Amino acid sequence: MHKPIHKHLIIRAETKNTPTDQYVVEKWMRELIDDIGMVICKGPISAYVDQPGNKGLTCVTIIETSHISMHVWDETNPGLLQLDVYTCGPFDPKIVFNKLKESFEPVKIEWKYLDREHNLTEEVLDEYVDNLDPVDWENED
Repeated sequence: MHKPIHKHLIIRAETKNTPTDQYVVEKWMRELIDDIGMVICKGPISAYVDQPGNKGLTCVTIIETSHISMHVWDETNPGLLQLDVYTCGPFDPKIVFNKLKESFEPVKIEWKYLDREHNLTEEVLDEYVDNLDPVDWENED
């Protein structure tokens, strides 16, 4: 039996190619889960909300080791995308950043990478994201 590692990657991205189609987001999430070596238990499940001031979609997937969720607001330009990857298993955060960059054209990204097993300790990701050459990547301190 493997000891859980409880890692939580939280990303806030302002995007030029903001997704509005729930089926596109579900496909993207399935691909991400496969790319980071996780296994789907249930989902992805998504819904678009057409409420003024809160238009956008939410997509969630239960994975064997926890969950992945995405919330997108598409009324602004750039759009806003928030992604949570929480797992008790190992994964490479660089894969998540690369997939976001390739798919949604972020103009700004902020993130936290937490060790939820040990007092919500924040871990450094600079080694993972330094070589991605983004326009305006920021690590929220």
